[in-house]
Amino acid sequence: MSDVGAWLALFGLGAFHGINPGMGWLFAVALGLQEQKRGAVLRALPPIALGHALSVGTIVALVLLARANLTHNTLKICAATVLFGFGAYRLVRSRHPNWVGMRVNFRDLTLWSFLMASAHGAGLMLVPIFLGIPTRAPAIRVAQLGPGLNVEPFCSSSIAVFSSPTLLASSVGVHTLGHLLVAGLVALVVYEKLGLALLQKTWFNIDLVWMIALVTTGIVVFLV
Repeated sequence: MSDVGAWLALFGLGAFHGINPGMGWLFAVALGLQEQKRGAVLRALPPIALGHALSVGTIVALVLLARANLTHNTLKICAATVLFGFGAYRLVRSRHPNWVGMRVNFRDLTLWSFLMASAHGAGLMLVPIFLGIPTRAPAIRVAQLGPGLNVEPFCSSSIAVFSSPTLLASSVGVHTLGHLLVAGLVALVVYEKLGLALLQKTWFNIDLVWMIALVTTGIVVFLV
């Protein structure tokens, strides 16, 4: 995967998350309809995006920490197991957290979004991007990436750039931007044109596609 391809993949996965009503836009629409204000929809989007970013960033940080301490094959097997296991578990147990009420502030929305993104395994689909695909490319000098950062010789150079702390933060930002733009667009369109006359089947179908994607990705990571 090229550098551009990796960035587009991050943005695209964020956009796909944005389509999922379980990751924010449906709640934003509900708040807007409750207050009868478009501004309520817009105010809900930043904390929802922030919670999503925190969830994804946590997973990414854990993956990179593991990559620094485990061999590529070990990490690949672990990642495949987590992806497949989490996807299979959510296919069987698909209930959503519903602890939060409709009277929420910025902190409540951020925490709700963090929990929802985590429950959906939002950060897990980024794992293959940060694992890299083993190649025979020359080793990248540690000095190029900063002190304390160690990249294995077989890690592809296009993925190794994410070992820079600044680019790591940027990658989560690009992913979150995709989520925010699509979730915001869908929320506004639904609020202005459809209200909450959405079928529950739509929610389920998107969740089903996502969980099948997690399971499939786990299998692919294991086999490649």
